[in-house]
Amino acid sequence: MATKVKAHELRGKKKEELMKQLDDMKMELSQLRVSKITGTAASKLSKIKLLRRSIARVMTVINHTQRENLRKFYRKKKYTPLDLRPKLTRAKRRQLTKSETARRTIRQRKKDTHFTLRKYAVKE
Repeated sequence: MATKVKAHELRGKKKEELMKQLDDMKMELSQLRVSKITGTAASKLSKIKLLRRSIARVMTVINHTQRENLRKFYRKKKYTPLDLRPKLTRAKRRQLTKSETARRTIRQRKKDTHFTLRKYAVKE
């Protein structure tokens, strides 16, 4: 497992395969850490960094696909979980929606219909 793992190759795999690969990598990492303590060749020590990055890549792909599937599941639902909603800023999250800003009271609608804005043709 000394070769670098590529994310685009991982995306095609199923979750079970990824979990198995992750377990294998973790086992190999623990063995490398033991060999580091016992004092072995430097070539093995350089694999630790590569292996840690590969583990991170696999976990990232797992989490990404999981979140993607959750987004698909909640797409047509009325409410979505907080962590799947867009982050934005606090002010933007509290901002009125377009439909809310367009709403008018009955009184305002009456005013708008009865007292429309007058247009004048002014010569210059």
